[in-house]
Amino acid sequence: MIRLLKFISAAVFALVAGVAFATPYSQVEFDKAVAAGKSVVVDFYADWCPTCKAQAPILKALAADPAYKNYVVLTANFDKDTDLKKQMKVSKQSTLVVFKSGKEVARSTGQTSKAEIAATLGKAM
Repeated sequence: MIRLLKFISAAVFALVAGVAFATPYSQVEFDKAVAAGKSVVVDFYADWCPTCKAQAPILKALAADPAYKNYVVLTANFDKDTDLKKQMKVSKQSTLVVFKSGKEVARSTGQTSKAEIAATLGKAM
């Protein structure tokens, strides 16, 4: 029963998050977004992290906002994507790393205010 509830919860989260928000990080996706002139947000999340869960609906709302139409949000699992975590020098979950033209322009850890996250993403506009 618990497994079924976890599966349903994950499925609902994936549907609510939307395709652009739920795209897992890959170098191919990152390069494709940069080549298309998009700003990229890499969201390092952990399934067990309450701060990450608070950030998710904010990122989803911002991704749906026309002001952020030139952004791509790629998700990286903090516990599983260890090589990427080392490459980007990320030491804590709930970290957002923001890129413009393939170069890091901002990062934040633990922000749960829509205004703060929007300001961080805004550095790539």
